[in-house]
Amino acid sequence: MQNTKQDAETRAQQDAERGAQDPRGSGEVIEHFIDGARRGGSERTADVYNPATGQVAKQVLLASAEEVATAVEAAELALPAWRATGMSKRSAIMFKVENIIRERTPELAAIITAEHGKVLSDAAGEVARGLENVQFCAGLMHHMKGEFLEQAATGVDVHQTRQPVGVVACITPFNFPAMVPLWMITTAIAAGNTVILKPSERDPSAAVWIAEAFAEAGLPPGVLNVVHGDKVAVDELLTNPLVKAVSFVGSTPIAKYIYETSAANGKRVQALGGAKNHMVVMPDADLDGAADAAISAAYGSAGERCMAVSVLVTVGDVADPLIDRLKERIAGLTIGDGTDPASEMGPLITPQALERVNGYVTGASAEGASVVVDGTTQQFEGEGFFTGVSLLDHVKPGMKVYDEEIFGPVLSVVRVDTYEEAVRLINTNQFANGVAVFTRDGKTARQFEFEIEVGMVGVNVPIPVPIGAFSFGGWKNSLFGDTHMYGPESFNFYTRRKLVTTRWPEPSESQINLGFPTH
Repeated sequence: MQNTKQDAETRAQQDAERGAQDPRGSGEVIEHFIDGARRGGSERTADVYNPATGQVAKQVLLASAEEVATAVEAAELALPAWRATGMSKRSAIMFKVENIIRERTPELAAIITAEHGKVLSDAAGEVARGLENVQFCAGLMHHMKGEFLEQAATGVDVHQTRQPVGVVACITPFNFPAMVPLWMITTAIAAGNTVILKPSERDPSAAVWIAEAFAEAGLPPGVLNVVHGDKVAVDELLTNPLVKAVSFVGSTPIAKYIYETSAANGKRVQALGGAKNHMVVMPDADLDGAADAAISAAYGSAGERCMAVSVLVTVGDVADPLIDRLKERIAGLTIGDGTDPASEMGPLITPQALERVNGYVTGASAEGASVVVDGTTQQFEGEGFFTGVSLLDHVKPGMKVYDEEIFGPVLSVVRVDTYEEAVRLINTNQFANGVAVFTRDGKTARQFEFEIEVGMVGVNVPIPVPIGAFSFGGWKNSLFGDTHMYGPESFNFYTRRKLVTTRWPEPSESQINLGFPTH
């Protein structure tokens, strides 16, 4: 399969021809993907912006509860045959879909940039990280193996198998419209489940593209379905009795709602919430390296990452020289349309996000923080949802800019005197998704790793997102549920263990015994 410009243009034309047209004239209506084909639906729609221009580019259908139920029924009907499909065939589909996505990464990245706004290189990086889990799941024959114990008692053998949980719902966020779906759906499908994917209505096209890539790779109709929608669609997924498990990534308040509602309806659930990721810089750290890392981790993707560094914890006398370095680097950043190769950071996702993020910066002084760099004053041409990057100093717990998840290009500096203060600050925070420490001292790094109460830790690594062979997840209010996402733990989430005890006695051994069985 060749990845040529002509191929991409042909597919885009075909998509436009078969896609419904928005009666308001803003472009294509993004349809659902149910039972192997694009499907129309109710008249309710939502705007999908091009964040770089500020214009409504498309409309996306918002499913009714009945339409979601129809998709769930399609997944339920496809479940028996998919569960019975051999592991080697499932693995072959994983290999094929990986090749399709890898060869067409520029096409998928362009879709992400058009609706999310992140720069093309960042979008391509997101796809690459998602493919790590596809690669991991291609080894599903290893991951799905059970256990066997011969002669557990005289003449008694015990074995344990992994079986799919059934129909699962995957509810994914706007900030990674390709990577997070690939984290969820790939493992669920590999384990023998069927899936309803509900992507963010802000940038939904990538999910449909991925579903069609799976279909092209040979995935049977009904195994992967994409339903667009808002709270109406989500609530149907959380309460529909045919849905057996729910995976979610989003803000902490919504994660808590997803967790409580799903659990109340008897479902298995993992709900990843918000974050306030700290990066500790020790006095012995390489300050140039720390400054480069902080800029990259705080402002990449306009700060719209759950693993973005939003708090810089400076220990001792590090703050002033580090801030000087940060200011120098901020002055050299290029912010613009994500399709421009010169751009290092694109716009925020919606006008509401722009207003909210800028509000944190403009209100910081009244809280007692110092605004070192005010990104809200930077001017941009056009109507895109752009803001500059901001740097705040003398931030403390109790301020909104510290306590709340901003989800934008705002970096706060908190000054502490000692390592112990830094650890205490982080361990008392409600969020515990990711954290990093920058130091040249191995003993300090080891102590930090041991003492810090956070799910993912980086040592001189600002964004410690695990590779695909490990699992992703935080602690405290960053995770509701017991199981982390993708990698080994995800196979635990998407399977149920069944224990089988067997014995083949001679007829002469049969007897009545009302006592509790012993070995």
